Amino acid sequence: MNWERLARLQKEISETIVETASGLMNKTKTNKGTMTENQIKLTQFTHGLGCACKIGPDSLEKILNRLPYLADPNILIDARNSDDAAVYKISKDTAIIQTVDFFTPVVDDPFEFGAIAAANALSDIYAMGGKPLFALNIVGFPIKRLSINILESILEGARKISEQANIQILGGHTIEDTEPKYGMAVTGIAHPDKILSNSNAQPGDVIILTKPIGTGIISTGIKRGQADATITRSTIDVMKQLNKTASEIAGKYPVNACTDVTGFGLLGHLLEMLKASKVSAEVYHDRVPVIPGTIKLVQLGLLPGGTKNNRKYYGRWLQWKDAVPETHKYILCDAQTSGGLLFAIPEKQSRKFHQDLLDNGIEYASIIGHIVQDPSSKITIL
Repeated sequence: MNWERLARLQKEISETIVETASGLMNKTKTNKGTMTENQIKLTQFTHGLGCACKIGPDSLEKILNRLPYLADPNILIDARNSDDAAVYKISKDTAIIQTVDFFTPVVDDPFEFGAIAAANALSDIYAMGGKPLFALNIVGFPIKRLSINILESILEGARKISEQANIQILGGHTIEDTEPKYGMAVTGIAHPDKILSNSNAQPGDVIILTKPIGTGIISTGIKRGQADATITRSTIDVMKQLNKTASEIAGKYPVNACTDVTGFGLLGHLLEMLKASKVSAEVYHDRVPVIPGTIKLVQLGLLPGGTKNNRKYYGRWLQWKDAVPETHKYILCDAQTSGGLLFAIPEKQSRKFHQDLLDNGIEYASIIGHIVQDPSSKITIL
C-alpha cells in the first residue's frame, strides 16, 4: 500500500470537507457574522413549524395524568380538562386568566412571525371569554446565527398585534437557543360567572368555527417552497387575525362551551371539548372552512408531522363516513397555529350568533356540526 498517497488523499478529503462546511456556514453569515433580515427564511432554521411543534397528544396525556391537582376553591379551571388557560378567582367579581404559548416560526418573515405568535398567545384569553390585561415576551434566539435586527422585527410584529388587543408587553425573558422561538405569557381577567370553558357542551348544541383551517399544511408548503405568494399572504392574514371580536360577540350569547383550534387540529380540540363535556359530535366535512390552496398541498404530500400524529392518535375516536375524501381526513386533523374559536351554543340562538359573527367581519364563521347525546366522546364525520 502506498502510505504517502493515502495520506495525501486523506488530506485532500479533509480539505474538501472543511471547504464545503465553510461554504455552508457562510450562507448563514454576513460581513458582520450573522444573517440579516433580508437574507433569511426563518422556517429554514427550525425542526418544525409553529403549534405543530407541540409535544404529541399521546405523550402529553401520559405526563399530565401523573400530575396531582390541588384542592383550592379559588381554582376555577386547571389542566385536568385540557382547557386553554388557567383561571383563579381573586374576588367575587374578578378572576385572573393566565396562559403561556410560544413556538418556532411558521412563516419566513420575522415581523409576521412575531405578529402570528402574539395573536396565538392572546387567543387563549379570548377562548375563555376574558379580556387580556398585559403580556410578557418569551424568546429563544440563535444570536450567533441571526442578526439581532431579526429579533427586533419579531418583537415589533408582536407589539403591533398587542396594540390591536389594547394591551402592553411589559417585559419578558430571553435565552440563547439553537433556533428562533417566540411567544408570550398573557394575563387576562373576567367575571367568575362568565368564564367560558370547554366542559359544558350540551346535546343539541350547534358547533361554530370562526376561522378556516389548513395553516399547518400551508406552513409546510412555505418551508418547502411550494406555497405561492397568494396562499402565503392569505394564510398569514388568517393567523394574524385576533379572536377578540368573536369572543366579545360570544359574550352576548348563551355559549355553553368554547376552545380555540391550535396544534391538535380541529378534531383534536373538539374531542377535548367532548371528553370534558361527556358528549359526542357530528361534523360535516364540507361545511368546515378551508384556506384555498390547502387541498393541492395535501395532494403533493406536504403534511406536517404534527398533522399525521393527530390523525393517528385521535383515530380511535373518529368515525369517517365514505363521503369524506382522504385529503380532508388530514385537513380536519391539521395542526393549526393561531386558529379560530370553536363554540358550542344552543341551536335556538345559533343562527343569530352566526349571523352576528359574519356581520362583524368574521367572514369564515361557519356552522360545522352539532353535539349529540353519547358519553363515548366520538366524532362522526359526515
